Amino acid sequence: MPGKTRGTSEAAGEAPARKRRAPAQRSATEAAGTAPAKSRKSSSASRSAKAGGTTKAGSAPKARGASKASGAARGAAARADGASAGEAGAGGAAPMPQPPHVTPDRLAELQAEYLARLGEMMSGASGQQPADRRFSGDAWQAGMFGWTANLYLLNAEFMRKLAESVDADPKTQERIRFATQQWIDAMSPANYLATNPEAQRKLLETRGESLMHGVRHMLDDLQKGRISHTDETVFEVGRNMATTPGSVVYQNELFQLIQYAPTTAQVARRPLLMVPPCINKYYILDLQPANSVVAWAVAQGHTVFMLSWRNVDAEQGGLTWDDYIEHGVIEAIRRSREIADVDRINVLGFCVGGTLLGTAAAVLAGRGERLIESMTLLTTFLDFSRPGTIGVFIDENFVAFRERTIGGGGIMPGRELATTFNFLRPNDLVWNYVVSKYLKGEDPPAFDLLYWNADSTNLPGPMFCWYLRHTYLQNELRIPGRLRVCGVPVDLGAIEVPTYIYGSREDHIVPWQGAYESTRLLKGQNRFVLGASGHIAGVINPPAPNKRSHWTNDSLPQQAEDWFDGATEHRGSWWPDWGQWLAQFSGGLRPAPTAPGNAKHRPIEPAPGSYVKKKAE
Repeated sequence: MPGKTRGTSEAAGEAPARKRRAPAQRSATEAAGTAPAKSRKSSSASRSAKAGGTTKAGSAPKARGASKASGAARGAAARADGASAGEAGAGGAAPMPQPPHVTPDRLAELQAEYLARLGEMMSGASGQQPADRRFSGDAWQAGMFGWTANLYLLNAEFMRKLAESVDADPKTQERIRFATQQWIDAMSPANYLATNPEAQRKLLETRGESLMHGVRHMLDDLQKGRISHTDETVFEVGRNMATTPGSVVYQNELFQLIQYAPTTAQVARRPLLMVPPCINKYYILDLQPANSVVAWAVAQGHTVFMLSWRNVDAEQGGLTWDDYIEHGVIEAIRRSREIADVDRINVLGFCVGGTLLGTAAAVLAGRGERLIESMTLLTTFLDFSRPGTIGVFIDENFVAFRERTIGGGGIMPGRELATTFNFLRPNDLVWNYVVSKYLKGEDPPAFDLLYWNADSTNLPGPMFCWYLRHTYLQNELRIPGRLRVCGVPVDLGAIEVPTYIYGSREDHIVPWQGAYESTRLLKGQNRFVLGASGHIAGVINPPAPNKRSHWTNDSLPQQAEDWFDGATEHRGSWWPDWGQWLAQFSGGLRPAPTAPGNAKHRPIEPAPGSYVKKKAE
């Protein structure tokens, strides 16, 4: 069973600590064979300190001339660290880098363009109607409200241009763009009763009832501590969600293992184990029969096992990343093999479940255990060099704060994670519902995917902090031997199993170019497929409706953009392509099992099990 202090990851070559270290010290990544670092300053910051400079890590200016140090030693150190920007002062210290700014010429250009557009709009010469779906209704098309909407769109356009013009390092530029867009979205006149003609019209038509309903919705959401996106009374896990028949055949402190009942007379000899994200509940892969990945895979003749993560509480608040690997993914692989009575199985990981699966596969490879026949990674990061919008939140200060507060034990609340993800798409997942529910008093529609999205999960603090530091912040999982997990140096290149890698073209959580980077890390026979739409809708795209499209390309060039240039678009779901690929690794057919589990692992309870029903609230 996972323990609270078991499984702390260490850099390769470092002796395991005999007792729990302080959170900041425990989470620091160390190079192979080196002593533990005393601080988390970046290497560039350390070099700058040795040179006597004052430049902050990650923001060193470009060299414009050699620094004039006052002494030979200082000059040598300065040259070793790179020439500083401009001429150094008499004391030899490099000048502070310029703060983020917009050049005067660019600012003047934007001002002139803005004033010209504003004058054109005020004179009525443009005759332009608001070109935004928030203002598509008739009430927005003319008069004061049409002018207000157009003025807002003009201001929004130039705020974006101003943010794009800021001269700063890439990380700062991205944060400025993100913060600017958040402000722009919040300031839309559609978000406020005084400036929303549609909400005002409904208020008059209903004689105030729409406002009463809106206030009631707002009070309900305040009590929940979140904006509810759907009618949550319509759905229930086990009744009309996660209904594919099956049984829980194993459980420990961290997960339940579900085995689904076959629907074909014969099944593939090698089963398929699905590893969902631990940040959300597993039934994104088993929403309803018409859009269930599980039900579809079972219908293709696969014996499907599902790892259902526990929604942890304070009692499990000391669990680590190593616990999730050893006593989560690897344990599920071993039990699935035992029950199916095979030497190797096929595995699938989704989002952070794929990151956990890739890490577990590398650990098994490092131990010389070949338990995996093929691997599927859906919208998964192994290389975090292109982290998408989430990257704007993560820096040394943020990670260090989390390590101080929950890194030694505690809970990362699921509600906080859900709020963060919602504000990655504020117009769709925040302001849209402020307008429809609070201003117009409308009841949200029943939508299974949004019900799942609201069913958040907690994470153990040590596990969450390890994940932040070693992946998003320091991107070390991709470096062979840099990390030690479960006592094994991690080398993703040692996995060497056929891998199906899927990305979604409009994914804002795992940009598809970042998912493509896995093709360069994994040394087995890889296939990359790109689907339309976003992080969830792109994956949950069953074949029957024949919606959206996907792209394939048998070659795997170094750059993702080159892959896309040579790709072919196909109408409909990517699932059949994956099913055809997976069939190669079935190991042949055998009669479907007549009962779940085996003599050692007897059914505990029917699917979906009890772990998935535990609420984070």
